[in-house]
Amino acid sequence: MDGLTQSHTGRSGFPPAYLDRVGSSFTDFLAQAAPDLLPSRRPVPSVQAGDLTPHGTTIVAVTYAGGVLMGGDRRATMGNLISSRDIEKVYPADSWSVIGIAGAAGIAIEMVRLYQVELEHYEKIEGLTLSLDGKANRLAQMIRGNLGAALQGLAVVPMFAGFDLDAAEGATPGRIFSYDVTGGNYEERGYAAVGSGSLFAKNSLKKTWRSGLDAGAATRTVVEALYDAADDDSATGGPDPVRRLYPIVYRVDAEGAVRLTDAEVAEVADTIIGERAAAERQDLTEATQRGSRS
Repeated sequence: MDGLTQSHTGRSGFPPAYLDRVGSSFTDFLAQAAPDLLPSRRPVPSVQAGDLTPHGTTIVAVTYAGGVLMGGDRRATMGNLISSRDIEKVYPADSWSVIGIAGAAGIAIEMVRLYQVELEHYEKIEGLTLSLDGKANRLAQMIRGNLGAALQGLAVVPMFAGFDLDAAEGATPGRIFSYDVTGGNYEERGYAAVGSGSLFAKNSLKKTWRSGLDAGAATRTVVEALYDAADDDSATGGPDPVRRLYPIVYRVDAEGAVRLTDAEVAEVADTIIGERAAAERQDLTEATQRGSRS
């Protein structure tokens, strides 16, 4: 058997790790075959590098009657500067889940791509889809591997959500998981937010989210929470009708993960902006009338 393996390796030219290793984790395989390609194995700067790299900011997610929705604003910051106005922060992890990134944008996007391959690799090796809890735990391991960089200001704090194919009858199929920089994994109830504007987004979600929302109402809840976060957090970008830049929103239900079109999100955002502008004009008119009577 050893002679056959050596002969096969010689003919193919592949290193032994490509031929002899059997496992469902692509990350573990990469750690053996090419560890320098893993974000967590690269040299960490000896100085705080947080302000030198673009950072993604606010991500929100809510469950609804048919599944789960996740949305993110489009702004990336570098210190006190806007480094990008149209970055994408929400991605499909696989057909039944999505991941949103907050933190060091470059490392986060690379981690998302590796995570996508990790899930695809598992499915090809094992012949079945990893459970939603298993997917959440795999992501936690990747975040834990980035702890050294996080301590130097290059933290990645994603949010994960998906449709649970194994959900019990009557249980909510949409589930949300949040993380900390050490890889701690926490399941959220109903809604969650992460990033610099998360405090303001959560305050908005507390008032607008309720159990049993339909997809349309849940979409408005996500967009409105991001709008409220942008109103108070300078690192979060609000809807930009001039540049036609609106939040990225994904819906995950029994049909799989689907990105809402820009036109769909724009319609919701423009409605919110119009309603708030009308309310501001009404308040101004009433204040003017009170002033004239006094």
